[in-house]
Amino acid sequence: MLKKELRSLYKAKRAALVEEEIEFNSVEIANQLLRMPIWDYVYYHLFMTIETQKEIQTEYILQILFGKDKEVVLSKSDFELGTLTHFLLTENTQLRKNAYDIPEPVDGIEVPESKLDVVFIPLLAFDTKGNRVGYGKGFYDRFLAKCRPETLKIGISLFEAVPEITDASAEDIRLDYCVTPERVYSFGVETSS
Repeated sequence: MLKKELRSLYKAKRAALVEEEIEFNSVEIANQLLRMPIWDYVYYHLFMTIETQKEIQTEYILQILFGKDKEVVLSKSDFELGTLTHFLLTENTQLRKNAYDIPEPVDGIEVPESKLDVVFIPLLAFDTKGNRVGYGKGFYDRFLAKCRPETLKIGISLFEAVPEITDASAEDIRLDYCVTPERVYSFGVETSS
């Protein structure tokens, strides 16, 4: 299927979920992550839940990161430039929802993309080759292009993989893993551990 078709289909699938399903699946995804060999790194980039879009509840992943004493990095969006600026999450970090209902840091200690070891990526759909479909604004494409090649890119999905995103291009940055409530998809990456 084409990205546009998948975007529409998976927005509708997510809209049909009830809060209990989202919470249960969010816990299952966090449990899947706990079993992965990804916990020897320092800087982990996490997205905050857009509740109005019925996204995975990332507070469970946040609890794991804090429990493992990791450095957590959150982004702030610049909608004019289509870019993200990244800030270290500390006890002093103030979060405020932007115009798109995304909780973001107001300001703080800026962290360059080159420091990030693991990036958890929101998405609507993904395929068995590690291609992904997001909201279509390109924020994560531009962001991931600035990360080191060895930065682990882990998609988080409430749904399983589709066979193929037919209009995925060679320029698209593929996932290393995608985690769903049911399983972990690996797209040929080697990790330390």
